[in-house]
This record gives sequence, C-alpha cells and structure tokens, in this order.
Amino acid sequence: NHDLETSTAELRESGWVSFCGLHHAGVATQEDMSVPHYYDKRNSPLPDVPYHKELGAEQKALKEKEKGSWKQLSNEEKVALYHLKFNQTFAEMNRPSNEWKTVLGGIFVFFGITGLIVWWQRVYVFPPKPRTLTDEWKAQQVKRMLDMRMNPIQGFSAKWDYDKNEWKK
Repeated sequence: NHDLETSTAELRESGWVSFCGLHHAGVATQEDMSVPHYYDKRNSPLPDVPYHKELGAEQKALKEKEKGSWKQLSNEEKVALYHLKFNQTFAEMNRPSNEWKTVLGGIFVFFGITGLIVWWQRVYVFPPKPRTLTDEWKAQQVKRMLDMRMNPIQGFSAKWDYDKNEWKK
C-alpha cells in the first residue's frame, strides 16, 4: 500500500496523470488534458506532440540523417521519418472503414429480435381477434345498415341505390 502511495505521488508530480480514488476497487487513472498529447484528426492535422516521443537507436540515426540532404534519403526512409511524427497518413485516415457493416448487422439483429418478440406476443400473449373484425361480419354489418336505411339523407344509406342494388356513382 505504501508503494502504491509513493508511485501515485511520483506520477502526480510528473504532471502526466491525475488520480481519482474509487471506493474499495483501487485507483482509477485519468489523463491530464492540460498536457500536450498525440491525436490523429482530419480536421486538425498537426498534433501537439510527435507520435513517437522516445526514439530507438535506428530512429535516432534516421533523425541524424534527416538533418542532411533529403536527396540522399530513400522513399522508405522518408516514410519512416513521416511515421515518427505521425501515426497515419491522410490516405489512411480517409480510408473507408468496415464499421458500417457492424452497424448494419446490429440493426438487423435488433429488427430480428424485435420481430421474434412481436411474433411471440401474437401467438402466446394477445387473445385471438374478435369475430366482429372478420370480413363476413363487416359485410353483414353493411347489409344491416342498408336494410335499416341509416342516415338516408346525407349519410351511409344516401350513397346506396336501392333500385339497382349497388353503390351510387
């Protein structure tokens, strides 16, 4: 526990990380947004810091070679120098991702599960439709309304021709 407190204090003093204590689970780290950090964005192409902060021996040698004439550098070395500063090129950032397939698949899975729930409710939850909604019942209801001559002036029966037994045109 003492080692954790010591390392926490050292990290906090370095300014790179701030800590928030959790209840009993331990310590959660949160990046300090006041310190410059690397990001790849199309709308802001120049990050605050280079992609590789600490260089290896080969990378340091390449940086020394960079100080000379660029005509002596090969294309691979120029690309390697670019990738020391940036993680992705604009072509790599603008390359279409396959994320749309995942989103579309998730939508179809959602629709499928919803359809199964609706089908299950129709079969096992909802009662059968009442007989008053069948086509035969509706036809009998229309015939009954015409026989009773309902609303003969401007209503339902006014649209029926009783001599020809058909709807008026």
